[in-house]
Amino acid sequence: MSSPKNALAPFKAAMNGLVVTVRTQRHMRFHLYVVISVLLMAGFLNFSLREALILLFMISLVLIAEMFNSAIEATVDLIQPQYHPLAKTAKDIAAGAVLITTIISLVVGGLLILGESRWETIKANLTSPGLGPSFAFRLLVGFFVLFTIIIIGKGLGKRGQVLKGGLVSGHAAYAFFLAIGIMALTDQWLVTALAIILASIVAQSRWEAKIHSVFELALGASAGSLVGLALFVLLPK
Repeated sequence: MSSPKNALAPFKAAMNGLVVTVRTQRHMRFHLYVVISVLLMAGFLNFSLREALILLFMISLVLIAEMFNSAIEATVDLIQPQYHPLAKTAKDIAAGAVLITTIISLVVGGLLILGESRWETIKANLTSPGLGPSFAFRLLVGFFVLFTIIIIGKGLGKRGQVLKGGLVSGHAAYAFFLAIGIMALTDQWLVTALAIILASIVAQSRWEAKIHSVFELALGASAGSLVGLALFVLLPK
């Protein structure tokens, strides 16, 4: 019969894994900050039991994906400490899985916070032209304007390729542009906050992958935000 000490060994090992992940992985700490913020929002909005369970499930998926990503990175570094294209591929795929899980979780959280009662209003905002251009038209114009800005930035910059890198981060630009669009669609600040968090995570992923510098990401985020404010806020509706 195993002693209580031996029975607790797996639990201690698991707790040590959690502690090591939080201590060594900046992404994990960032995800935990987001988790705390989302849980506070959920408490403020008085989620039902079903909504709370869905939110907890999605949060668990993000944290589990981040821990698997950290384990894969540690294993790859152990087996192949020197640079190797396959090692990079393994790390990039693991990081991509975390990004997809995070985006889906934020979308689900945003939908829960938004609530079913807001869908008709949003649908009306999307389809009604009002006194000015429709939302879909503004969205289309914004995509083309940002595309032009990004191409100019890549031409002015001294590094980067057509679809990778460059003076202006396209991912950050479009992410923050869409976040401003979401802000214009809803009057709920919690939904806007989630959209901005999602845009920030997209930008952070480009920095973490060493594709863009902080300055390039800031330029992209500024371009997307300014175009979004001009089209969705300043332009008469």
